[in-house]
Formats: sequence, structure tokens, C-alpha cells
Amino acid sequence: MAPQEPTPQQLSELKQKYTLAGQGQVFTFYDSLSSEDKASLYQQLALFDPTYINTITAKALAPPETNDGGEAKPSLEPLPASARASIMDSKSEDIDRWYSEGLDLIAANKVGVVLMAGGQGTRLGSSAPKGCFDIGLPSAKSLFQIQAERIRKVEELAAKKTGTSAVTVPWYVMTSGPTRGPTEQFFEEHNYFGLKPENVSIFEQGVLPCISNDGKILLESKSKVAVAPDGNGGIYNALVESKVLDDMKTRGIEHIHAYCVDNCLVKVADPVFIGFSALSNVDIATKVVRKRNATESVGLIVCKNGRPDVVEYSEIDPAIAAEEDPKQAGVLKFRAANIVNHYYSFRFLESIPQWAKTLPHHVARKKIPYADLESGETVKPAKANGIKLEQFVFDVFPMLEMSKFACMEVRREDEFSPLKNARGTGEDDPDTSKYEIMAQGRRWVQAAGATVVSEDPKAGVEVSPLLSYGGEGLEEFAGKLITAPALLNVD
Repeated sequence: MAPQEPTPQQLSELKQKYTLAGQGQVFTFYDSLSSEDKASLYQQLALFDPTYINTITAKALAPPETNDGGEAKPSLEPLPASARASIMDSKSEDIDRWYSEGLDLIAANKVGVVLMAGGQGTRLGSSAPKGCFDIGLPSAKSLFQIQAERIRKVEELAAKKTGTSAVTVPWYVMTSGPTRGPTEQFFEEHNYFGLKPENVSIFEQGVLPCISNDGKILLESKSKVAVAPDGNGGIYNALVESKVLDDMKTRGIEHIHAYCVDNCLVKVADPVFIGFSALSNVDIATKVVRKRNATESVGLIVCKNGRPDVVEYSEIDPAIAAEEDPKQAGVLKFRAANIVNHYYSFRFLESIPQWAKTLPHHVARKKIPYADLESGETVKPAKANGIKLEQFVFDVFPMLEMSKFACMEVRREDEFSPLKNARGTGEDDPDTSKYEIMAQGRRWVQAAGATVVSEDPKAGVEVSPLLSYGGEGLEEFAGKLITAPALLNVD
């Protein structure tokens, strides 16, 4: 149903709100618009509180100074030993215990998964949502399909362990405005990759108006405000607004895994991570990989002024970044690289309405096309003419006491290969993603006792997630000869 033009009173009330906030320019062309355009502009403007937009813009542009005038450097330390574990040096019985606990929680239908999938594959040369991208595997599976099949497999493993028949891990897929429709269509066309449609919820993160350098809300055209997604930290508000939290509560979900779509190696609803976090009784846990070297440009999970936090590589003095761990020669002291792979307790997410509006907004200076207020023509600026406001998903970390936060270090080659760049870049591109999945499969079948031969030493083996979630269940290949590249599928 097309939106209806507002009544004169509705229009007058909204105009007054914007005018009092000094943002009346958004109505510049209103009277010249068609009835349909008036309705859609009104509907868009009614979504925002202009006073709140002014407040967050002012705060983002002038963050509060510290009491000493901003001179004091924050105290940075690695997370305390009590708040971290590493797959590399944990005892196998501990890992087994976490895995067992995680599968039990999955079997009890207490685990849900939230996927951050708002990005388009623009840098990959595609306008489709990034999750639709085919990285070139022999199976030609998209990122969405790989992740859906990991969910199906972990449900199966949990059911088998506990003798339960109906195991469900609901999948909540957060899109942005431009990616929602295409994502819904892609899931429908592929029959939800074998998952039940009622267990897949596709919802949308919020947007915020783009702001000019002098603090004014920009129009993109005469009848449309220029907007941008509110950053991955928008996930918190979106979980409430879209009723995802209500659905989790109805289902009895207590443990949530949240991750980004572009990591082709992600262990979706990882039982080890879920079990570790649940047994630690924390509200947030995060996975990290070991920083490659002192200059790798990654954010780090640290203890900042006694609280868990993320610091960007640019915020750390190079000398400090190069320091070694006094207990491990050759290993960096600050090495916990953030990979945006998190656990949340449901009890924590339930508290979102109490703090969502207190999270800081960050400024991204951008070239934003805008409607000239004199002519109404859309101008494409040559240099940054405004800002987009974003929240970051990790901005909630410092809200927690250290006792309610945990960090698990995992092997990069097993769990982290992000897809960011166009093919041929040589780093974080479709070729490296494909290679990492195929190399992992090769390691798995070799560990199971297979011999892999190939003319190309870089050729690997694609193991369908429906065949193995994490390298388990491949005994049938013991003693077999596999010629790479190969695809191992379920019969």
C-alpha cells in the first residue's frame, strides 16, 4: 500500500519539530512535490527525531575531553589471564568440555545466531549483497549457503549427541536498506538452503541522516533525505526495533553468536565458543586471532582503564605494539586481533533499551551527493562535504566489568579469512577465501588418514559443511587417495 500524504496538522507538527531544531531546510521543496513524494518524504522524516540527531552530531564532532584536558594517555594492558583462553594452548579436555556443553545447549534449542550482512559487494565488482557472492569454490556455493549448511550440520551433531530429534538454531540475518530485498529474494530462490523458512528472520539495521559540514541534515533529492546505515553497532537497536529479541525470548534462546558475513571460515554457532562462554558465565565473549606482526592494521581487544575495549592500531604507540609477551618469546604482548565474532548472553541483550542511546557515534567524513537548496539539482561533490554517523558493535564492551567478559584466541587459518577486496588483490579477496577453505579441507582429510596428491601444490579439497563441520566424521577417507582440487560432498 502506498504511503498516504499527511494531514495538515500532522505536517504542521513535524515541520515545527524540525524548524525548532534548526533543520527546517528539509521541507524546502515540499510544496512543489507530487502527492506520492510528499507522502514518502513525510514518512522518512517522521522516522527521525531532529533534536536527537543534533545531539549525537554535536557529541560525535566534539567528544568530551578528559579532566586533564585530554593529555592523559589511557592505561592499556592485555586482557587478564582470567578473561582469556586460547585454542592453541588449552588442554584438550577443556576444549572437549566446552564442545560438549555447546552441543548440549544447541540441542536444548537455547542457541541463536545473528548475522551482520548489510554490506554490498561493491569492492568485489558486484552490486548484490556480499553474502550472495560465489568465491569460486568447485561447488560454486555462496557465502550464505556455506553458513546455512554449517548451521544444518551443527544442528545434526547436537541432535546425534543428545538423541534429540528437533534441534533448531534460528538464524537472524541483519541487512541494510539496499540489501534487504535482494537477500530475501536470494534465500527464497535457494529454498533457504535447506533451513526451514520460519527459522530464518531477515531484518534491517537502522539508518541515520547524512549531515553537512555545518551540521545540517542533507537532502539527497527534493523528496528524499540522504541517509546511511548506522554502522555495525546499529545491531543493538535493530534487534529491539525488528522484534528479534521478542522472538528469541519466545523461543527460549539464552546464548547468541553474532558474526560478519564476509568471513568464509566462520564456525557458525560454534559449540566450543558457546560452551566456553556459557561455562564462564559471561555476558559478552569475543573471538580473536593472533596479530600477524606489530604493524598489521587490525583493532586489538585490550584492557583499557580496567575495562574490556577495542583500540585501533593507529592508537597504539609503535614501540608498545612491538613489545613481546614476557612469558612467550617471539609472541607479541598486544596480539588479540578483533575479528567481529561475538557471543552474547540473552540477559545482556535484553538490557539494550536501557543503554542503546548512550553509545557513542563515530564520524566518517564522506563525499555525499546532495540536493542544492536553490536549484533542487543533485550535486556530486568533489571532496568530503559532510559526515555519516556510525556506531561500532564493540562500543558496548567497556560497559562490562572484566568478570563478565571473555576472549577466546583461535587459529586464523581455521577461523578467519575475510572477503574485502576485488579478485587479484592478493589479500582478503575471493582467491584467498577460496584457498583458505580448500587448504582447511585438505588438512582435515589428511588428518583423517587420506593422501592428497596434486600437480598444483596450492590445490586443496572442498569439504561440504554437510559432510563435516570442523573436521570430524571423515574416517571413511582413511587410506584413500584424493586428487586435488577435489569436492567432497554428502552422498
